[in-house]
Amino acid sequence: MRLTVVNFFKKSVNGHIFRGKYRLVKRVSPRATQTLIREYEQTEANMKLLLHPYLTKEQSSGHAKELGKKEQIVAKWREEQLKMKPHVTIAERLAHLKVKDVWD
Repeated sequence: MRLTVVNFFKKSVNGHIFRGKYRLVKRVSPRATQTLIREYEQTEANMKLLLHPYLTKEQSSGHAKELGKKEQIVAKWREEQLKMKPHVTIAERLAHLKVKDVWD
């Protein structure tokens, strides 16, 4: 009960405690700086890999052709087309009504 009373009278920040005019600002700790440095180093390593790729443009231009990527995509598309029902026109749906054409 006494701890509740002490916390009840404690002055706090109005509204959200980490946003706004009267916010609480966290102190910068050594652990936070180390984490930020590690994140920056990781980002720099990623950018280095992206700027200097393993393959040259000439080497990377023909790799998809040798792997047969286009043929695989076309084969997959054809398999999906076979699974679908065929296209039906209105004339085909109403063909059973056309028993005899007297006027032709």
